[in-house]
Amino acid sequence: QVQLVESGGGLVQAGGSLRLSCAASGRTFSTYGMGWFRQSPGKEREFVATISWRGGNPVYADSVKGRFTISRDNAKNTVFLQMNSLKPEDTAVYYCAASQKNIFGSSYINEYDYWGQGTQVTVSS
Repeated sequence: QVQLVESGGGLVQAGGSLRLSCAASGRTFSTYGMGWFRQSPGKEREFVATISWRGGNPVYADSVKGRFTISRDNAKNTVFLQMNSLKPEDTAVYYCAASQKNIFGSSYINEYDYWGQGTQVTVSS
């Protein structure tokens, strides 16, 4: 069992930056593929970024490529999402997720077993 707790969300102006963190409990964090997803009101949850169990093979949604960076620190059981050049359309609740099924990470929601409670990111224009 893994518990995930996101932090770092907030209100920022367009063009600004935020760094989200996701702290995981449990001793097997390093064996999970990790991902970030987001959901805006009235929209389905969508893929943002994913990273493999060793921290390689990052994959990004086209909408955030070149602006967001996913990373992880297995010694600290934490995964990060550095978000730069933020746009109003990035406004959403951001969720981190852990996958036992796919240690390389995935862009598919149904491959994730554990989810955090989410953190709100609001980008003003």
